[in-house]
Amino acid sequence: MTLDLAGVGIGPFNLSLAALADPVPGLRTEFFERRKEFRWHPGLLIEGATIQVPFLADLVTLVDPTSPLSFLNYLRERDRLFPFYFAEKFHLARAEYDDYCRWAGHRLPSCRFGVEITEIDTTESAFRLDTTDGEPITARNVVLGVGTEPFVPEPLRPLLSDAVLHAADYLAERERLLAAPEVTVVGAGQSGAEVFLDLLRHRPRPGGLRWIARTASFAPMEYSKLGLEQFTPDYTTFFHGLDEPVRDRLLPAQWQLYKGIDSETIAEIADELYRRSIGGGWPDVVLTPGVEVVEASREGDRVALGLRHIQQGTTAVWHTDAVVAATGYTETPLDHLLGPLADRLVTDGRGRPVVERDFRLRLEGVPGSVYVQNAERHTHGVGAPDLGLAAYRAASIVNSVCGREVYRLPSRTAFTTFGLPSQETE
Repeated sequence: MTLDLAGVGIGPFNLSLAALADPVPGLRTEFFERRKEFRWHPGLLIEGATIQVPFLADLVTLVDPTSPLSFLNYLRERDRLFPFYFAEKFHLARAEYDDYCRWAGHRLPSCRFGVEITEIDTTESAFRLDTTDGEPITARNVVLGVGTEPFVPEPLRPLLSDAVLHAADYLAERERLLAAPEVTVVGAGQSGAEVFLDLLRHRPRPGGLRWIARTASFAPMEYSKLGLEQFTPDYTTFFHGLDEPVRDRLLPAQWQLYKGIDSETIAEIADELYRRSIGGGWPDVVLTPGVEVVEASREGDRVALGLRHIQQGTTAVWHTDAVVAATGYTETPLDHLLGPLADRLVTDGRGRPVVERDFRLRLEGVPGSVYVQNAERHTHGVGAPDLGLAAYRAASIVNSVCGREVYRLPSRTAFTTFGLPSQETE
């Protein structure tokens, strides 16, 4: 059997696509994941940590609120609707979102866990996907949802798996970090704040904890109601239509849209620090923004961090027993997975894949379409990794694959008008 669509990877985005494709009559899909079950950033499921989008940003609701795979139906099947109602929680705990996605994955027969796609090639009329279980898959279209990879700054990489770990592995190493005499957290995004807060609350020692970041301050995430309209399909269309150099200048300037810290987390950190000042004196912790790590080395059982203050230009060396790099994620390179198809990939001026507005890779001489999810921030803007756009993007791909409007998508999604019309108006 030739599939209409084969999915590589089952994270939240391909899971959303599987959920919206499932009820479409005649649409044959399968999704493949090398892990044995769905897991969403397991190393960061810190108690009390929440996702940064409302619960309506589940796998399906913003496109199909009637779907049996909605978050509200998950609560109903768990007999938790009334507790959720009275809890008045708009943002879900990370652990709850992880459990919800695993629940949905178990209900989708198109999701196959424990099967890895090793390479993609073409036949005369379809794509051929090689798998680890020796069963080749043929499909008219493919969607890549292979996720992102932890990013660690170059000076820290030689010490990985030693005294340095990425925040993605935090929970696995938490007990060791709680006991370490001195720990340094690097990075001022949400994960850095959550790791710092957890260590601050639970370390038996009152001091020995430092938090540094390249940003000029420990800044809150943009969460104003009109500011959030930059996570709408309207803004995605506007951004996609900009020239490549303009997009590349704009993205770094928007860092507080996706690299800032939830204001409640900042408040919790400040409250914890204030509590420790009761009775006089300052908490024995260090918080220093505007600092970058320029070198790192082992000195016995400890790490020597060479630091530079970006604004001052001053330098210093700090010694620490462990480093948590909460330095974000980078998009997974597609070349290895695409295999022979990589030579047919059209790239931009910086060697990145050209991604069409409907999330298709621009490929030359292939029999179908290859779509991507969360590999298109350079072409589609800050909303690419945002869970709030998952269902919309998935529905767009379903419509494209089917060649018709399976899901009616809104013609307008923002009060803001992005850009000016090219014609003159009186």
